[in-house]
Amino acid sequence: MLTNRARLFYGSPLSHPRNAVLIIIGLVVFIAISASSFGKEFSPVTPVGFQIFFIAVAASLLLALVPLAILWFLDRREPESRWLYVIAVLWGALLATGLALPLNNYILAAVDSYVKVHPDAQAIFGAKAGIILGAPIAGPLVEETTKGLGVVLLFWLLRAEFDDVRDGFIYGALVGIGFNLFEAPLYVLQGYVATGDVPLYFQLADRFALFGLAGHALHTGMFGMGLGLARQTTRRWLRYAAPVVGWLLGFSAHFLNNGLGLLVYLYTFITTGKPFHDESTPKAVSEVIEPFFSQWISHSCLRLILLFPFLLIVGVMLWQSGVWERQVIREELADETEPVITPEEYEQVKRDRIFRTRRIPHLKGRTSRAIVRAQDELAIRKWRVKHTGRDVETDPLVACWRDELVRLRG
Repeated sequence: MLTNRARLFYGSPLSHPRNAVLIIIGLVVFIAISASSFGKEFSPVTPVGFQIFFIAVAASLLLALVPLAILWFLDRREPESRWLYVIAVLWGALLATGLALPLNNYILAAVDSYVKVHPDAQAIFGAKAGIILGAPIAGPLVEETTKGLGVVLLFWLLRAEFDDVRDGFIYGALVGIGFNLFEAPLYVLQGYVATGDVPLYFQLADRFALFGLAGHALHTGMFGMGLGLARQTTRRWLRYAAPVVGWLLGFSAHFLNNGLGLLVYLYTFITTGKPFHDESTPKAVSEVIEPFFSQWISHSCLRLILLFPFLLIVGVMLWQSGVWERQVIREELADETEPVITPEEYEQVKRDRIFRTRRIPHLKGRTSRAIVRAQDELAIRKWRVKHTGRDVETDPLVACWRDELVRLRG
């Protein structure tokens, strides 16, 4: 019988020592680049700045519990290992952000240099022309690549745990949540260093709008869905097209989000002939710090309107993935007998619905959940083996899940 670790790495390139060494070397290089980026970013920070940063990190962790709970619910039929949750979040928080920092800074500096020698751009976008023009380029291009690299590694290295569209969205969203966990405090710190103010409420309300699923989690989740569809489909052309389309959708949503300011500046200049922020115009009222919840509502409404087509795509695909999962579980468990599944339990399988989670009657909650999970894992694995044209009865993972069910019954 395979151990939990052996099941996790079944069929993975990591099972070959040479591949594992090369992958570890690559990860060490990424970690070194990321650490160097963070070192440069934090070198001029004062003790007060570090205190503000860690307060923002604690607040981000608290807010991130909501999207994590939503993903946990989506993942209830065939839950992934908790270690994979941790790995995905850490990639987004520590590696994707660290790899993106120097590339983002390079692109922003290049755009800023371009703006300085083109006074027309400054006339339209004012003193912030560099960031207004650079953000829609640097953020989507660089960040969707560094985050997406983590999802690709999960897709490649842990193929036994990456089955369908829903798995792909969950992994991509986890990486996006991790990225958010570090980027939001970083922007709070940068705001404090630049102005002396602490934009904590603004940044957290903006980054965690729509329960934290309207930003990086959405963008990278769409790329993950593309990879999941490639794993799930039987059409060869779709297998290659789906990841590309998924990345382009994530890039487009990110570009639209970052380019909103650009559109506002252009509209203002066209209608008034002045930049959006004309420094010659005195402020009519003093600045007021809005409560966090009020800002969160306004940012969430804005994201809902701005990103509605992308949210609709994700909603439809997740709904379809739920239909697919229940269908596969019904079909693949139909020919199983006791002790894998009893007739009464199979009747519950047939009655399963989109928001319901079945339980095994007369069993403790932990044992019931373990049996349901093993049955669902067995069904998905049988479908995967048939999908690749192999014999179900000779597959080690199929045998492993059946043995697990026998053990749980005992």
